[in-house]
Amino acid sequence: AMKYYKLPSNPARLCGSMGKKQAESMDFWTLAEFQQFIQATENDITAKTIFNLFFFSGIREGELLALTLNDFDFDKSTVSINKSYAVVKGEAVIKEPKTPKSKREVSLPSPLMDMIKEYSSKLYDYTPTQRLFPTGKTSLHRDMKKYCELSGVRRIRIHDLRHSHASLLIEMGVSPLQISERLGHEDIQTTLNIYSHLYPNKQGELADKLAQFM
Repeated sequence: AMKYYKLPSNPARLCGSMGKKQAESMDFWTLAEFQQFIQATENDITAKTIFNLFFFSGIREGELLALTLNDFDFDKSTVSINKSYAVVKGEAVIKEPKTPKSKREVSLPSPLMDMIKEYSSKLYDYTPTQRLFPTGKTSLHRDMKKYCELSGVRRIRIHDLRHSHASLLIEMGVSPLQISERLGHEDIQTTLNIYSHLYPNKQGELADKLAQFM
């Protein structure tokens, strides 16, 4: 059984500092790239669960790290985003989400819900109000690097998995309003400002659909 480790007294050693926000340009994986990456995590149920949750939910790092099992509704296949994990002055804290709109319910595919169940069933000495993923941002970035190298997939940032999710939704034809609500953006303009460059290739498809009516 997997041992559940409670947060150490000095979690900064585990999580590192928040650091300055990187001003790098947005990047994302295609579904094929993610599938190649995730195959490398097959024998690591923690990494497999975490990275599937990132890619198929679009939630932020702090939101994922703050999750408890109680946040998941297995009847409705949803996860409630209502808090965020951070390290402030060397201490781990659970705080309010980034913005008021960040509080939301995110629907999840049933195979992902099954994966959460399987992962949680292997935790030892765990109660549903504790953090489900007792790790930190440093460990996440280390695992990202490790499995990118093992899989041969080009490396992107953890936050780019959120962009990858949005890109997948755009390819699926999901409306900007739905994407905005799912990602917890304050308004649809935020969504359009970030992802407008992913929409031009849809203009041709739109014209083809209109042609059907002529």
